[in-house]
Amino acid sequence: MKKILLSASLSMALLFSSALADNALVLQTDFSLKDGAVSAMKGVAFGVDNNLKIFDLTHEITPYDIWEAAYRLHQTAQYWPPGTVFVSVVDPGVGTKRLSVVLKTKNGQYFVSPDNGSLTLVAETLGIESIRQINEKTNRLEGSEKSYTFHGRDVYAYTGARLASGAIKFEDVGQLLDPKVESISYQKASLNKDELNGNIPTLDIQYGNVWSNISDELLIKSGVVNGDTLCVQIKHNDELKYDGKAPYVSSFGDVKEGEPMIYLNSLLNVSIALNMENFAEKNKIASGAQWSITLKKCN
Repeated sequence: MKKILLSASLSMALLFSSALADNALVLQTDFSLKDGAVSAMKGVAFGVDNNLKIFDLTHEITPYDIWEAAYRLHQTAQYWPPGTVFVSVVDPGVGTKRLSVVLKTKNGQYFVSPDNGSLTLVAETLGIESIRQINEKTNRLEGSEKSYTFHGRDVYAYTGARLASGAIKFEDVGQLLDPKVESISYQKASLNKDELNGNIPTLDIQYGNVWSNISDELLIKSGVVNGDTLCVQIKHNDELKYDGKAPYVSSFGDVKEGEPMIYLNSLLNVSIALNMENFAEKNKIASGAQWSITLKKCN
């Protein structure tokens, strides 16, 4: 009888432990995987709850590039379920007075990050339900109080793991803040008569295709249809970096190898490429908040 009760108790404990770790913990950093920094973060998270489901978004953000961190969160978050906890650590201001926060979006996801611009795009696209400042007295890895340069391990991974595992509730994170985040200024996608304007938030790194934030809906609204030739200008700040033309097509095989093309990427945003060549490298195009693109039908 005792064995049966013990077995039942153990089963209930395992079930309870598993139920706590219902939410995924997704990590993003600019640390790379060259050393043990990411592994240390995961170790801290497992130390909170060894049933946690931990995933990598990327650890190859360009060092210190807050804008790239903001875009990768935006690119990825929409495909994860409510309750997912994202920990994003691109933190050139680590140890300074910048705030450490958890943003809860209107779709029920959580973003643990320094409030340094990394949350710009998810706050815009997913909406802000509320924001709390991390209380580092209660939500900090025990024994790390003298460390000022690895908040990714000591504060963000620890707090994110506690939130994802159910060890704390959102209300336990810290004090409630005004529902706004530090934002990076960039060119919003717009249609002005027949001219489409947008930002180049990122490159398709592996292939050198240039992605914009101009949606398929905005492209359709402009009157562009498959087969139209579009005139394209790309600028960095106000300096013209590219001036050319390309057809709007469905896929890469619709143009000859080496020829330019305009297409919709996997996020259904307008992009420009050279079929089987590197457009960005050949034309010296980069990405970021200061890069803009203009398209319209050629006369």
